[in-house]
Amino acid sequence: MKVLHGVLWKSRHLSVRLAKPKADPIAKKRKKEEETEQGEVKRPAPSKDSGEEPLSKQIADVVTPLWNMPYEEQLARKKQECEQVLQKLTKEIGNNNRALLPWLFLQKQKYNKLCCPVEGVKASPLQTEYRNKCEFLIGIGVNQEDKTVGCRLGKYKGGTCAVVEPFDTVHIPAIAKKVVKAFQDYIRSTPYSVYSPETYEGHWKQLTVRTSRNGHVMAIVYFNPQKLSKEELADLKISLAKYFTEGMGMSSGITSLYFVEEGQRKSPNLEDLPLEHVAGDKYIYEELLGLKFRISPHAFFQVNTQAAEVLYTAIREWAQLSQESTVLDICCGTGTIGISLAKKVKKVIGIELCQEAVQDARVNAEINELSNIEFHCGKAEDLVPSLINILAPQNLITIVDPPRAGLHSKVILAIRRAEHLKKLIYVSCNPRAAMNNFVDLCRAPSNRVKGASFRPVRALAVDLFPQTRHCELLIFFERVEYANGSSAEATPNATQVTTAGCDAEPLGTNPSNTAASQGTSAHVEERESA
Repeated sequence: MKVLHGVLWKSRHLSVRLAKPKADPIAKKRKKEEETEQGEVKRPAPSKDSGEEPLSKQIADVVTPLWNMPYEEQLARKKQECEQVLQKLTKEIGNNNRALLPWLFLQKQKYNKLCCPVEGVKASPLQTEYRNKCEFLIGIGVNQEDKTVGCRLGKYKGGTCAVVEPFDTVHIPAIAKKVVKAFQDYIRSTPYSVYSPETYEGHWKQLTVRTSRNGHVMAIVYFNPQKLSKEELADLKISLAKYFTEGMGMSSGITSLYFVEEGQRKSPNLEDLPLEHVAGDKYIYEELLGLKFRISPHAFFQVNTQAAEVLYTAIREWAQLSQESTVLDICCGTGTIGISLAKKVKKVIGIELCQEAVQDARVNAEINELSNIEFHCGKAEDLVPSLINILAPQNLITIVDPPRAGLHSKVILAIRRAEHLKKLIYVSCNPRAAMNNFVDLCRAPSNRVKGASFRPVRALAVDLFPQTRHCELLIFFERVEYANGSSAEATPNATQVTTAGCDAEPLGTNPSNTAASQGTSAHVEERESA
């Protein structure tokens, strides 16, 4: 601080002060409660007759906010949300690619002021008990019950750490609730306390349950070892395994059990933590569109299997594939999309960052006897340019199904530079978060953004998350054809242009403030759906 204070930087003298950290929300809330108890008026606790809503409704409102809305109304609401996303994209295309204004004008006339038609929202075949992956927190219950497994009633930043059992929720399958009940009974019989995010003390942290339509059940237990010895941890794992394989927990139906020692995190991703297999099979298996898939503990798989079949069928119809087609599947996960298309095309190439998912994808290709598919592990921004150079330019289609935050801006740059890529299907579980990607695909070519722009031609939503506000949005983008080649200096086709194009903003700028913003955006990951 002393070194920096008073330093001249950009014609200004720096002033350095010690900043106080923001108060912990839980500690702040408790301090306020203590102050009221020491003399000030404290609000009386609500009684059962005071009209307070039951916990079952409170937790339903948190995890499934649309649970009390008829399903047809849910779909109508989600269609409206998707139309709002397209409205914003329409505006941003006009702001960032003046050459597309004539085309955009015609599109808006055809599709009610939208850049492309929204072809409705496809319903989920299953509206309740559809989640095949559920993550449960372990904490103190609302009524101070120790070691409660379930869902947090509020947010930590809002001063709430209370956990409510999930037994009355509508989106969690009965088999997962059975595992929760058995696991909760077990941890309450142990001497180890729950982990506190406020004090960093305690042990039990989280339970993840993955299920399949084949009856397979995987449980992953997250435990902070604190200062326990290796012998104590070994005894705990043996006890846990015996409980679910020989004891009272057998009735829960667990077929695969993992244990994760999670101390102070060095990474925000649970996938980076080492897993220890303690009982049962190492994997679970699921069938989708007549194909079989192996699922590892951390591997991505759509949380609603039946709706995923609807999603992948829509992708297949949109892609208009032939035996001469090549599919580039970016962020392929365990290979579900590419494998579901492989028999219809000449070749499929998948790209995925998670090594565990790539291993599953390769095994899944072997299980389904597919020889025309290959998977590459690494960052898409590093792999796409080299792979594009060896792919045949004809009949090439790209499918991207990225994490919630969207693709890294470098991937968009690579896609834009790859002139062979004429068609792209973007699958987004959070379209508002992916808006930067949509805009960057469509913005005008420049010295920074090489290659002709894309434009959206159709959109469709698939409801993978009934009872919630979320859905998957598919947008089909096609490359804009230019009269004298598609490069940064290319002139758009005369039939598309009536005005000269303007300078494009840097890739990744905030679409809501493109005129003022000059920065680039970075994207962070979590692909899990809603």
